Amino acid sequence: MSEPATASKPLVLDVDGTFLRTDMLLESFWHAMGRAPLQCLSICVRLISNRAALKHALAGLASIRTDLLPVNQQVAELAHRSQEQGRDVILASGSDRSLVNRLAEDHGLKPTTFASDGQINLTGARKAKALVAAYGKGGFDYAGNSSVDVPVWKMAENAIIVGSYPAIAESLSREGLNVTQIASGWRKRDLLRGMRPHQWVKNALLFLPIIAAHRLDMPGVMAVLLAIVAYSFAASAIYIVNDLLDLEADRLHQTKRDRPFASGAVPIMIGMVAAFGLGVAALALAAWLSLALLGIVTLYMVLSLAYSLKLKRMRWIDIATLAGLYTLRVIAGAVAADVVASGFLVAFIFPTFITLGCVKRLTELTLAKSDERLPGRGYGRPDRGDLLNVAGLGTFGALLAFFLYSFTPAAQALYTHPWQLWLALIPIAAWLIRMVVLGWTGQQDYDPIVFAMKDKIGIALILLTLTVMFSASSIG
Repeated sequence: MSEPATASKPLVLDVDGTFLRTDMLLESFWHAMGRAPLQCLSICVRLISNRAALKHALAGLASIRTDLLPVNQQVAELAHRSQEQGRDVILASGSDRSLVNRLAEDHGLKPTTFASDGQINLTGARKAKALVAAYGKGGFDYAGNSSVDVPVWKMAENAIIVGSYPAIAESLSREGLNVTQIASGWRKRDLLRGMRPHQWVKNALLFLPIIAAHRLDMPGVMAVLLAIVAYSFAASAIYIVNDLLDLEADRLHQTKRDRPFASGAVPIMIGMVAAFGLGVAALALAAWLSLALLGIVTLYMVLSLAYSLKLKRMRWIDIATLAGLYTLRVIAGAVAADVVASGFLVAFIFPTFITLGCVKRLTELTLAKSDERLPGRGYGRPDRGDLLNVAGLGTFGALLAFFLYSFTPAAQALYTHPWQLWLALIPIAAWLIRMVVLGWTGQQDYDPIVFAMKDKIGIALILLTLTVMFSASSIG
């Protein structure tokens, strides 16, 4: 990339999508949604037609960390080189002035900025007019990233286009401007990564009811598979929403900062569109299967959204909610295949995931670098002992439910030797205790379910459990 040698003229940078790989209005919206959702939505409804006032109100409601926002490295390098040449580098943005001023200070840029002020939405022709008034026509170079910047480019001496806009570049060149292009964009595989398809393995829980009921007929299996697709779409929609709500917390995290939306690899708006589409697809498929399944998937999405907005920051409530969401998967599998979800199955699943929820928090706290509360969570290292105790109670509850199930009429009908189920308690207990110990010592992945799918010893214990249960079964 070459750059114009106009050392005496200022380099003016657009912010959203140009200097930054994100949009500060959308950053403010999601930050506000995570802290005051009702107030945020009220502001959006009242001010939707007044963009300047909307930006100002959201910036006031949610004070985002501008120093954490992802920067377009090529544009940042251009700014740095321009400063070394003695040029002023100035931010001119449609975002609210309070945010733009802080961003300029964060990056050591000229304190003089051009931005929206609650009254005027400084974009397009209005931005061009302000810059011409300050520097004159052709008295500055301008970097922007969208068609709304065309009026500004036309008033500049040199146009720097961030992104792929060949038609605009050709048009500006015909008008006599020097045009420089900087590649920028997002990749579909990064969006797919944001959907977290590796998490879809959790939806295998939908098979538990038909396995427990020994009903592995083709219609039942196909119904569960379709329900798994619906659940996977729903889960991905919620994962994206959760990531958008957690942008700041993720940027403060050692590994989560590389997530697609936190890092700016995928624009926030693309994530919003994807989440909406996935949610609609999930509900449509669930409705096609049955109204009962539609109700469960809807409940799952509402509860997941409540978790993302509020419940995940509430001590113990977050773990109980996670366990409830996993239990809903089991109920969904039963509804999809039209089998009865045993009360003992639910009583086994819920405490099992109470334990795994504690393991998740134990892992995060063990790997944390300080005793401060986890970003966006209600736990700090002093809570490790309490989490260990609750994990122990969950393990005991799961084992007790499994033991009591062996005495039920259902177990007597399904198993020739129901007493052999007691033997299955040994590998189940070993698996749960192993998960707790690994979480306590920080030897796990941040997600215990994903870890369990890769843990060879854990998989061997699960297979041993299934072997014992098959041996006790009346099948064959």
